[in-house]
Amino acid sequence: MATDDDSFPWDQDSILIRDLLSATSAQLCYKNLNRSCVRSPYSPGPRLILYAVFGFGAVLAVCGNLLVMTAILHFRQLHSPANFLVASLACADFLVGVMVMPFGMVRSVEGCWYFGDSYCKLHTCFDASFCYCSLFHLCFISVDRYVAVSDPLTYPTRFTASVSAKCIAFSWLLSFIYTGANEAGLEDLVSALTCVGGCQILMNQNWVAINFLIFFIPTLVMMTVYSKIFLIAKQQAQSIEKMNKQTARASDSYKDRVAKRERKAAKTLGIAVAAFLLSWLPYFIDSFIDAFLGFITPAYVYEILVWIAYYNSAMNPLIYAFFYPWFRKALRLIVTGRIWRENSSVTNLFPE
Repeated sequence: MATDDDSFPWDQDSILIRDLLSATSAQLCYKNLNRSCVRSPYSPGPRLILYAVFGFGAVLAVCGNLLVMTAILHFRQLHSPANFLVASLACADFLVGVMVMPFGMVRSVEGCWYFGDSYCKLHTCFDASFCYCSLFHLCFISVDRYVAVSDPLTYPTRFTASVSAKCIAFSWLLSFIYTGANEAGLEDLVSALTCVGGCQILMNQNWVAINFLIFFIPTLVMMTVYSKIFLIAKQQAQSIEKMNKQTARASDSYKDRVAKRERKAAKTLGIAVAAFLLSWLPYFIDSFIDAFLGFITPAYVYEILVWIAYYNSAMNPLIYAFFYPWFRKALRLIVTGRIWRENSSVTNLFPE
């Protein structure tokens, strides 16, 4: 009996130690590996909410941009050089929803990367490439809108299909020349952060500065161009209003209607540009500052900034749906299946 009594405390301690180790290992990405990363300690409720929020963004990005591409490519009335740029932009956002957001969702919620080291690097490359692709498209769209607003009557002869194709090709090719992160000089930090089940790719200060410039220069171009667009639009509106008062015209001339349409398109796409900058600028500013301060941004802050940026890929279809009557009409035809009817491609989306 004495022996059994003496052994009881030891058995109890063993059970406690075993339970503690089990609880610790349960928080690892890979339970049987010593170098495994630690999982995010979210309880089932918050984890489900995060999956719902991130998953909704991915579904919206995929479905919304697929609808934009389908509408522009199917309806002949939408076959214009400017709209082809918009369709190509939607393609970049669609690929974010397919190839970036679903995998990023698991990484953000679980705190683990289960898709292999090779796809970790590829995922990071896709992330950056599609972002820059969207940025270059928006930059070309802003220039297109400037030409359309400044001289709407000669615009069709200046921004042709071949010019649009060159802009699209440049945007895609230049974005995929992006070579990804450069970890030179960060070997000790990379070694300290490396664990099995992680996907942390760091960039040294030189690469961060280059990436920031690649983002900042087109951003500056867009801001400059759109400031000129809205100045011209304001002058045109004042001129038309003054002329209408002097001549007491009951209806606008063809030139006035064209100018109004181009101004409205410029305003809508200006909102898309503003949404892109508001979504991505906090991430790029944080990345730039973080590289020079020793990567001190908390993980949860980084994930919030990343997903604000990701959600931009789902915003453009909502902007088009809100501001473009033709897109709403095309959307109804697509969703109801009427695009499969004969001659649906020649449907008039501009009843006016």
